[in-house]
Amino acid sequence: MVIVTNEEKSESIKSLQSTIRKLESALSQMTQSGANTALVQKRLRAVGIGLAVLENLWHQKPHSYTPDELNEAREALVGLTPSVENSYAKSKAGSPQKTLLTRRLKALELAVQAMDDLSAK
Repeated sequence: MVIVTNEEKSESIKSLQSTIRKLESALSQMTQSGANTALVQKRLRAVGIGLAVLENLWHQKPHSYTPDELNEAREALVGLTPSVENSYAKSKAGSPQKTLLTRRLKALELAVQAMDDLSAK
């Protein structure tokens, strides 16, 4: 794993927590409107697992995810990355949205890398 500053760790944890809140809100709205929620549920679970893996790595908080669950979450996070990159490309330079998306991309990258490191053990 690459060296990550304490500030990057904190921003990544906060970013994933924010992403979870955003996905929970989307899930609630979609459930109320009767829309298909399978993708949002999958992404919500994956981001939650990603957060747990980073907290395990950086704060020694235990997690109980199996290698299969980690692999499934990793694939979902990799699949989520292009949509975040699209939003990033469309956002204005220096905007708060661009900053948020920069942190989200970094957090996703670190979570995927941490899952790769775990599966290599």
